[in-house]
Amino acid sequence: MAIRQVIKIDQDKCVGCGLCASACHEGAIGIINKKATLLRDDYCDGLGNCLPHCPTGAISFEQREAADYNKEVAPKRVAEKNSAKPSGGCPGSMAKALVREGGPAGGGFGGGLASMPGKMDSMQPGKRGLAQNQNNGQMQSRLGQWPVQIKLVPVNAPYFDGARLLIAADCTAYAYANFHEDFIKGKVTIIGCPKLDDGDYADKLTAIIRENNIKSVTVVRMEVPCCGGIERAATEALKASGKFIPWQIVTISTDGTIID
Repeated sequence: MAIRQVIKIDQDKCVGCGLCASACHEGAIGIINKKATLLRDDYCDGLGNCLPHCPTGAISFEQREAADYNKEVAPKRVAEKNSAKPSGGCPGSMAKALVREGGPAGGGFGGGLASMPGKMDSMQPGKRGLAQNQNNGQMQSRLGQWPVQIKLVPVNAPYFDGARLLIAADCTAYAYANFHEDFIKGKVTIIGCPKLDDGDYADKLTAIIRENNIKSVTVVRMEVPCCGGIERAATEALKASGKFIPWQIVTISTDGTIID
């Protein structure tokens, strides 16, 4: 036993997504009762490969008395981890780009707002028809990546490189009928509800904007007062990032129209 650096997991912040467990090279982290848990001190090398993968900032370092890192057992843990079937956590929260017909997936999306700030006429209700799938006449999804929840999306992902970022209150997609075509198309979309989610989005949004090559930011919120939280978090993040990025805020009324 010695005083050394090991990871510490805040169970209150952990959402059980499993990204840290996947990132840990030693298999030191497991998902127990839907929460990330350090399985044994001697599995943790104290290097913190898991830290940047945590979407909620639940993992940190601490100096404490802990068993020495076991260099002999680590290769065995890695082999077990690579051969085992995935278990625990949330496989659906793993970051991935979605390939859409007629356009690139991930960073460097085309389309979107032609000028910022300022609202395009094409964003007004009724100005553009719904995208139709040529084979069956159904609407085409414009979502270009997964996950979309602010709390689950990783800070660093390839699709953020050169992205036009859409930060949307989750109710907006239900209120505004043409949301995919007028807002999601050509952008990386992240959503949240400041009233229902615990904590503040500002720190997470700051990290995403600061650490990636974001080309523009569009914030879409509802007219209701509680939606001001997502606008405030986004504007604070833009300022804290230290970057000058074109941005705009669009407000949707409860009857589904855009408010100037």
